[in-house]
Amino acid sequence: MNTVWIIDDDRSIRWVLEKAMGREGIDFRSFASATEALDSLNAAPQPPKVMLSDIRMPGESGLTLLHRVKERFPQLPVIIMTAYSDLESAVSAFQGGAFEYLPKPFDVDQAVALVRRALEQSPQQANAAEDTAVAPEILGQAPSMQEVFRAIGRLSQSHATVMINGESGTGKELVARALHRHSPRKDAPFIAINTAAIPRDLLESELFGHERGAFTGASTQRRGRFEQAADGTLFLDEIGDMPPELQTRLLRVLSDGNFYRVGGHQPIRANVRVIAATHQDLEERVRQGLFREDLFHRLNVIRLRLPPLRERREDIPILVRHFLQRSALDLGVEAKRVSEAALKYLQTLPFPGNIRQLENLCHWLTVMAPGQVVEIADLPPELRDQPAHEVPTDWAEGLGLEADRLLAAHPGEVFERLTREFERTLIRRALAVTGGRRIEAAQLLGIGRNTITRKIQELGMDEHASETVEHE
Repeated sequence: MNTVWIIDDDRSIRWVLEKAMGREGIDFRSFASATEALDSLNAAPQPPKVMLSDIRMPGESGLTLLHRVKERFPQLPVIIMTAYSDLESAVSAFQGGAFEYLPKPFDVDQAVALVRRALEQSPQQANAAEDTAVAPEILGQAPSMQEVFRAIGRLSQSHATVMINGESGTGKELVARALHRHSPRKDAPFIAINTAAIPRDLLESELFGHERGAFTGASTQRRGRFEQAADGTLFLDEIGDMPPELQTRLLRVLSDGNFYRVGGHQPIRANVRVIAATHQDLEERVRQGLFREDLFHRLNVIRLRLPPLRERREDIPILVRHFLQRSALDLGVEAKRVSEAALKYLQTLPFPGNIRQLENLCHWLTVMAPGQVVEIADLPPELRDQPAHEVPTDWAEGLGLEADRLLAAHPGEVFERLTREFERTLIRRALAVTGGRRIEAAQLLGIGRNTITRKIQELGMDEHASETVEHE
C-alpha cells in the first residue's frame, strides 16, 4: 500500500515532494488531478495513510477531494496545499477536516515534518467542507497571518469568547466577521459596536436597550445590541475604553447569561457569542485599575493577535494587487499595476495606519495615478518624501530604494544628496569610534588629515565634530 498520496497539477511541486519522500524513505504515489486520485481511491483495496493535495486544480478541486475522502475515510489525514494564501482557503480546509494547511511556497523540510506528524497522529475531525466561491476577505502569506488563519479555522466549530489584539487598521473587525461567518452561528446576526465611539451616557442603552420612560427622551421601548445579536455574535470593538460601571454589567451578562434593559425589571436571556477587540494593552490597564481583572479573564478565553503591517511586509504586494482590483471594480475602470521598484519602496514604509492606510492608498492611486503602471513618482507626496525605514537585505539594496525615491521626488539633486549623506555618515561613524579625534578617524577611513578637515567644513559638520585636532 502506498503511504502518502501527492495530488497537484503542478509537475514541479510533485517532483519536489517525490524527491523529499524518497530521501526520507516514505512510500508515495503521485496524481495530476483530484479525479485521478478519486478513481484510484475507489479501486484501491486500502486508502493511503496520508494525502497531500493542492486546492485549485483543473476539474475537481482539492476541497471537493477532501470532502469525498472524509465521507469514506474520516480518520485519513489530508494536508491541503495552496498558493492562494487567503483566509477562505485555510478555513475551508479546516472545516473540511484537513489535518493541516500548507501555504505555498513551502519549505520542503517543513512539509516532510508535517507528513511525519500526520503519519503518527490521528486527525482532528470537523464538518464537511464549504467550497465557497467568495472573494477572500483577508489575505496574507506572512507566518503571523497564517497563524491567524489557522486559529480561525480551528475555532470554526467553537462558541468560545475571543479577544482580538491589534493596532488600529489591522483588520480586527474583518477577523471578527470571519470568526462569525465560519461558526455555527453564521445564519444569525453579526452586530458590531465601537464602545469608544458612543457617548458614555448612551452606551448602556446601546448595549442593553431601554424600556419606555426609562429616562428623558425614552418615548418607546428599544432593543439593545445584545438583543439584536440574539443567537449570533456581538463584536465589542475598543473594549479597553468601556466605562467601569458598564464593565460590571458586561461581566454579569458573561457570567450568568442574563441582562436587564435600562429601566427594566424582567431578565432577558443573552444567547450571544462575544468577540472583543482592543488596540490597548489590557493587562497594563488592569494593573492601572482601569479595567476589571475578572472581566479581562472572562473575555480573554482565546486571544488572537493581529500583526501590524510593518511586521508582515511580504504581504504588501498581494494586498496592493487585491485592493487595486477591488477599487477598479468599484469605480468601473481597468485595474492599475504597481511597478517592482514602487512595490519594493512601499515595503520599506512604516504604514502606521496599517491595512486601512494601504487600502486608502490603493483607492487614491486608482483615481489619481496618471498611467496604468504606478511608479514611485506617482505616489502621494507625503509617501514619496519618506526615507526608507529599513534595509531589506543589504545596504546596497537600501541605497537603491533611496535612490529610486529621490529620482522621483528630487530629480537633478540625487547624486549630490546621496554623496553628501554617504560622506557625512562615514565621517560621523569614524569620529564616534575615535572619540572625535580627526587624525585617527582619517586613518580609519583611509583618507588624509586635510581631506577630513575639508569635508567636515563642506558638509557643515563643524558643530558636531570635535575640535581636538589642534592637540593631536
